[in-house]
Formats: sequence, structure tokens, C-alpha cells
Amino acid sequence: MDVLNDVVLNQVLVHFHDPAGGDTNAYTRAVIERVQRDGTCWLGGTEWHGEAAMRISVSAWTTTEADVDRSAKAILRAAQAPGPAH
Repeated sequence: MDVLNDVVLNQVLVHFHDPAGGDTNAYTRAVIERVQRDGTCWLGGTEWHGEAAMRISVSAWTTTEADVDRSAKAILRAAQAPGPAH
């Protein structure tokens, strides 16, 4: 996983490398879809300099460290899941 932007406020963009060596953009989109389906947190997809990216934004003052930990674990599970997103 690579962080694509300088984190200035509350938003970070990342993309994921397919461990099988496949298309990084397709793999990143698949990870985004898996996280959205999981339902632990919601995040969106975007493009940054021609690359697919996951947009993670934390904006609610009620977000706790436990919420962040749960969300990070959900993202890592989705990134490590075998096979296509569907």
C-alpha cells in the first residue's frame, strides 16, 4: 500500500499493490468494494494522477481510536482477501 498524497487535514489517498502482480488499479478498486461491502466503515474511490485510489476521510468528532482501529483492520482484511471483489 502506498500513501499518494501529503496528509494535511483529515484525508488520505492510498492504493494497493496486487500481491499476485496483477493490475494495481483493478486491485485497488476491488479492495474498496470489499471494504464497502463489509460495512465496518465507508470510504470511497477516486483517481489521483491517473491511478485508482482509496479515499479515507475522518471528519466526525465522535470518531474514537477504537473506531479507527476497527476500520484499519477492515481495510487490511479487504486488502489481504484472496480472489476478485465480487
